[in-house]
Amino acid sequence: MGEQNILERIIEYKREEVRQRKNDMPVKELEKSLFFSRPVFSLKNCLHDPSKTGIIAEFKRRSPSKGIINPDASVERVTAAYSQYGASAISVLTDTPSFGGSAEDLMRSRMNPLPVLRKDFTIDEYQITEARAMGADAILLIAACLSPDLTERLANFARASGLETVLEIHQESELQHLCDAVDVIGINNRDLKTFTVDINRSVELEGKLPAGKTIIAESGIHDVETICTLKSAGFNGFLIGEQFMKESDPAVAFASFVDQLKRKLYESKSLRHDATRSGEKA
Repeated sequence: MGEQNILERIIEYKREEVRQRKNDMPVKELEKSLFFSRPVFSLKNCLHDPSKTGIIAEFKRRSPSKGIINPDASVERVTAAYSQYGASAISVLTDTPSFGGSAEDLMRSRMNPLPVLRKDFTIDEYQITEARAMGADAILLIAACLSPDLTERLANFARASGLETVLEIHQESELQHLCDAVDVIGINNRDLKTFTVDINRSVELEGKLPAGKTIIAESGIHDVETICTLKSAGFNGFLIGEQFMKESDPAVAFASFVDQLKRKLYESKSLRHDATRSGEKA
């Protein structure tokens, strides 16, 4: 056998991690969590809220490709800024070995009145129950590490649990994972086997998706011009984390980014308005 890629290594330890967690914290105990029966926020609805930016702002401390990003950032302060300055939702990494995240990070972000996406490698229904107990509103399913049948089973379980599902794809062959229980489709610009990034991946795949779906772009979004391009292509949301987390103060970085985005969108709207008026006069 050849050398395992990054994703294969992650899934290998994730299986053992889930087995251990089932022993340590049975489902009956998870269901006693204070968060388990709370009303959830709809990620899909918030992505269509015109008063917000469409940004799913992510909190993560490290990554397999970049190593340590920001190990000492305060999840409470950063996610509060995300909420205050117009994020449509918050994404929190809960995988520890590769991303330095934890269930505690997600629970601390729960103070915000926004949907919270549990960003992890979900391979078992137990993790969905766990997500509900943490206070998550949505879970991530990654097509690259699931079969289409398992994707559908997990998405249906999430819906029955009151949570929404983001299905992440990064190539055309993964379109077969789409099912009715998927609420949001995420196109990842990062190849999860090599972790290389190609921003054009989103635009190419978007045109092959069924009409009427809520679509977000993930990874490699570093400037407001890219968001404007993706908005024009029909994207409803943009998952961004590293752009903010790599700065010494992610809260300030997010506020500055949103200010730039609002100015850029206002300028674009003004230009379109002027062009329309010019056309009417002609």
